[in-house]
Amino acid sequence: MLYSGPVTPERPTFSLAGAGSVLIGFTTACILVGTLIGWAAGSVGYGLAFGAVVGIPVGVAATVIRYRNA
Repeated sequence: MLYSGPVTPERPTFSLAGAGSVLIGFTTACILVGTLIGWAAGSVGYGLAFGAVVGIPVGVAATVIRYRNA
């Protein structure tokens, strides 16, 4: 019989382009939602600013969660 040794599970690879895409995607989505809420409330500028303030930590958190074990 042939013995090839223990098989180790393949680890996910870390991709800077993928991490950047997750960060930009979630941040942009939050900015868009904030802008739409601001538009509905009567102040697009405040909605845009609020979306950016909320979107940056959300984007960072999504990236950390996605690439936690990479």
